[in-house]
Amino acid sequence: MNKSEIAKELSKRKGIPLRKAMIIVNEVFEIIKEEVLKGESVEIRGLGTFKLKRKPGRFVKNPKLGIEVYVKERYIPTFKVAKSLRKKINGK
Repeated sequence: MNKSEIAKELSKRKGIPLRKAMIIVNEVFEIIKEEVLKGESVEIRGLGTFKLKRKPGRFVKNPKLGIEVYVKERYIPTFKVAKSLRKKINGK
């Protein structure tokens, strides 16, 4: 399911125009994106948590050339599924 399908489903369930549903969906995703970029975690109860994970800089070996190169520090966006959803998925 993509953003437009989510908007269509929201429009159908709540009886609102598709254009308005698309604006709502885009705004929600924009808020989540902005907060994660600020370094904040975004927790949606029953779904999961979006946050940034810091990967420290380190030396790695290039397998082709056999030389060590430095990979600088970076941040990776992550999503951790809520325990309740994970239990439903696994049928427990």
